[in-house]
Amino acid sequence: QVQLVESGGGLVQPGGSLRLSCAASGSIFSISVMGWFRQAPGKQREFVARITSGGSTNYADSVKGRFTISRDNAKNTVYLQMNSLKPEDTAVYYCNADVLLHSRSRLNTWGQGTQVTVSS
Repeated sequence: QVQLVESGGGLVQPGGSLRLSCAASGSIFSISVMGWFRQAPGKQREFVARITSGGSTNYADSVKGRFTISRDNAKNTVYLQMNSLKPEDTAVYYCNADVLLHSRSRLNTWGQGTQVTVSS
């Protein structure tokens, strides 16, 4: 019913930048919250950032001041601008969305993930 497609991952040197995108499509009436999580090898998935439809944001302490989340409600797309990247930011980054469907049922859904590798 709803698909989230991430893009923008890749290999970057420490101190570099990347911009992730996540586009939602399907039977969407509205999306209340969109966010990013990440999972490093051997670790649990962790929260990175979230943004409401009104533009309110929250960040994990580990990324505050370096990452910026934004969204385009008209395009059902969320972005994550990542600056001053560190090796410990290496992970698979997942998009998440709380969706209100046209049927008026709610759905929390995940993207397939995009790999971010920070290494020299």
